[in-house]
Amino acid sequence: MTALTPSEIDTPIEPILEPDLPIIDAHHHLWYLAGSFLDQLRTRNDPMYPVLSARSKYLFDEVMADLSTGHNIRATVYVEANAMYRAEGREEMKSVGEVEFVNGIAAMAASGAFGEVKLCAGIVGNANLRLGEHVEPILNAQIQAGGERYRGVRNITASNSEGKGALRAFSAIAPGILADSRFRAGFGKLQGLGLSYDAVVFQPQLPEVIDLARAFPQTVIILNHVGIPIYVREHATERKERYRKWLGDIRSLAGCRNVFVKLGGLGQAFGGFKAFRSEPPATSEQIAQEWKPFLEPCIEIFGADRCMFESNFPVDSGSCSYPVLWNVFKRIAAGVSVSEKAALFSSTAQRVYRLNV
Repeated sequence: MTALTPSEIDTPIEPILEPDLPIIDAHHHLWYLAGSFLDQLRTRNDPMYPVLSARSKYLFDEVMADLSTGHNIRATVYVEANAMYRAEGREEMKSVGEVEFVNGIAAMAASGAFGEVKLCAGIVGNANLRLGEHVEPILNAQIQAGGERYRGVRNITASNSEGKGALRAFSAIAPGILADSRFRAGFGKLQGLGLSYDAVVFQPQLPEVIDLARAFPQTVIILNHVGIPIYVREHATERKERYRKWLGDIRSLAGCRNVFVKLGGLGQAFGGFKAFRSEPPATSEQIAQEWKPFLEPCIEIFGADRCMFESNFPVDSGSCSYPVLWNVFKRIAAGVSVSEKAALFSSTAQRVYRLNV
């Protein structure tokens, strides 16, 4: 597979829709990917290798370039990416380095020297909740490192519970982790510290999120990427049944009032969408038609006040550029009311993550 060049993924290819609409990007990353990580992706012929190798450096300059492509991005939320961990010290404390790094990036943007956007106004870190009650010192250290911007925790819990080849890269993550007693002991510390939890799971794990939300009704849970529907490789033959099951689980999850949903993350390879690495690149209209069956039901079922659009950049750059992505979302939200649009693009994220913007 050939890697995408920066010009192929960065250049706007269509006019900006509703350029004045205020946006809070509820989910993006920053990183500098090591060669060893990319080598692993290349060796196993991972479909995300061309995308991530083209975006192996995504730091202040790169994200600010994306934010400056025409849409009215007012603020962003950073979500952990296993980036800039401390090289030394106790293993369980190394993830504090990521929060320190991101808070420094946020401080650069907050200086006003680079414009008005509040980059990383909210920070979601990674503390190993499987440490149970022993995770509390790590959470306190991250709260201190993130200052007024630290808002919550995410653990990568997407698991290859089905044992099928399309998800083999995630087989090392134990299935059923959200029900693990040690994980739940650590999870139980979040609400008392005023922290939310970003849940990243594959579609078959949605019942685990439902059970977790019911067990901790006072803890805010934000479902990432609408639960990552999987329709790639051998899963593609089960598309109708898998969609029916996904929709049913989304309805059940909406019954948990402490759960919110991030609308996005569909630009990855898992969804089996035609837009992924298409040639020529898909337009926002084409992508909107592909993603509507997943994003529109979430808005209808949860309501706009419990949904927020996310870029998931640079991961989703495999399907389109940053400006095209927000055109996609604006097309999908074209039929909602003014107040609903404000919620989807900014106010839900501002309220849920308690952003000072």
